[in-house]
Amino acid sequence: MKKPELAAAIASKAEVTKEKASEILNIITDEITNAICQNEAVTLIGFGTFSQRERSARTGKNPQTGQTIQIPASKTAGFKPGKALKDACNKS
Repeated sequence: MKKPELAAAIASKAEVTKEKASEILNIITDEITNAICQNEAVTLIGFGTFSQRERSARTGKNPQTGQTIQIPASKTAGFKPGKALKDACNKS
């Protein structure tokens, strides 16, 4: 499912226009992004937790040349699913 499809599903269930649902979805993703960038975790009970994760510097390999390269430390977004989401995915 892509973002426009998600917005359409929200629109039909919440009985709002697709444009309004898309606007709401953009606001939600922007706020999650802002919180993660400020190193704040965003927890949606039953769904999961978005957080910032640190990747340490490491040695890698250029796949084209096989040459060893140094990959610098970086920050990335992480997601840990909640119990309700795990349970929903594991239903038979």
